[in-house]
Amino acid sequence: MSSQPVPSVPAPAYDEAEKGALPDVHSRPIEISFNDEKKDLTVAQVLPVPSEKKETLASPPPKPKPGVYKYSKWVIWTLWYDMYRKLFTIVFSVNIILFGFAVSGHWSYAYKYGGAMAVGNFNVSVLVRNEIFGRCLYGFVNFCFAKWSPLWWRLGCTSVLQHLGGIHSGCAVSGVIWITLRTVHVYVNHAVYPNALLAWAVIANLALFITMVSGFPWVRNTHHNVFERWHRFMGWSSLFASWIFVLVGDLYDETTGTWNINGVHIVRQQDFWYVMGMTLWIVLPWICTRRVKIDIELPSNKVAVLRFERGMQQGLLGRISRSAVKEYHAFGIISEGPYARYHYMVCGVQGDFTKSLVNDPPSHIWTRELKLAGVSNTSTLYRRGIRICTGTGIGAALATCIQSPYWYLIWIGSDQEKTFGPTISGLINRNLGPERYLLWDSKVRGGRPDTRKILREVYDSWKAEVVFITSNYQGNSEMMRACKVEKIPCFGTLWDF
Repeated sequence: MSSQPVPSVPAPAYDEAEKGALPDVHSRPIEISFNDEKKDLTVAQVLPVPSEKKETLASPPPKPKPGVYKYSKWVIWTLWYDMYRKLFTIVFSVNIILFGFAVSGHWSYAYKYGGAMAVGNFNVSVLVRNEIFGRCLYGFVNFCFAKWSPLWWRLGCTSVLQHLGGIHSGCAVSGVIWITLRTVHVYVNHAVYPNALLAWAVIANLALFITMVSGFPWVRNTHHNVFERWHRFMGWSSLFASWIFVLVGDLYDETTGTWNINGVHIVRQQDFWYVMGMTLWIVLPWICTRRVKIDIELPSNKVAVLRFERGMQQGLLGRISRSAVKEYHAFGIISEGPYARYHYMVCGVQGDFTKSLVNDPPSHIWTRELKLAGVSNTSTLYRRGIRICTGTGIGAALATCIQSPYWYLIWIGSDQEKTFGPTISGLINRNLGPERYLLWDSKVRGGRPDTRKILREVYDSWKAEVVFITSNYQGNSEMMRACKVEKIPCFGTLWDF
């Protein structure tokens, strides 16, 4: 790619090239040919006229910029109302219908045992976010449906697995509503219940409400550290408060007005086992937390490449932190295979955490040895596919293309070899033939390409079944819309973990 002539116009900065689809009038995607387009331009000419009357012909109207498209509201709506929101709608609607029966007096069980309904929802909410459960679920789907099942079924499996967060959010919000109902029931019948139960009902409600609000998309995406700290620590406080609330409620017999401190009585209560299960799902991933040795390569002031010992399968994300319990950050894992000597993470220098990796590189870091399955883990479901990414998205994309010869890599970045260093370039050169990747240097070529045109051409020539996208918010939106219009099945980046 580097043998092509360099455009004569100044190239935009690295950060500008990553913001979205910048027009590129100097190149032709895929064929990578650069024509002298100056010959096609009509230059304004000044014609000789009498001195008393000078006229200059107006310049022709500017040509439309390539790669800039307008999309219908229907396309935008269908992408916004994705499987995440569909699953949330289903879960939340079912709970609201049941809640309506309870408050209207048509389902006395749910009204009386609102606590059990709440912790039941919290159980499912925590379970679908559990790394162990997720890995088992991904492994089951990949084992049972890879390649032979209809494409629509495989796409549906990938969509549901990628958007399990919709179930997580739907059950969590519903659980807060149910525990509020339980609190109202306790206060309406305050003469029957002890003051301790009334107090812990309020504490549990408040802790759960703060946990829920801190997980809203706006907080999660714009104030990540706030989300991490409040969602985690208030979540643990909620678990503790829920335990006390459930135990106090189970130990007190409202019919006799006495305390029944009997272990047999407690273990027969359904909400006790719900809270026990919720505790187990929360604790299990932390058993896998370890402090491990790392080496950090700093090829530029924009990127840190972390090297860990042992190989990994493709499609995994690793959570890392400088502290055992404070905020964890998820990054894609690059590895040549499960039996490789090393695996890598590419960390773009943006927030405080990633800046600290450059300014004060640690020799050890905390991580969860059991990794989180990402959408790329379902690549084994498909016969052939395309992995397109921008910038540091190579960290989530490269392993899939390295470990499967049926996946094509498109990487859009700025001066990739210099910015990301010899380690990443070496992994590409050693494992991918030139027929299996397209590296687009937006600095050399004057901006980002027409990704819609590239995806259409590669999708047809590669005979792909699906496209996986890893980019920033704007780039992801543009490529998702392009694929939707071109009727190309695709899955993009999520910001909900």
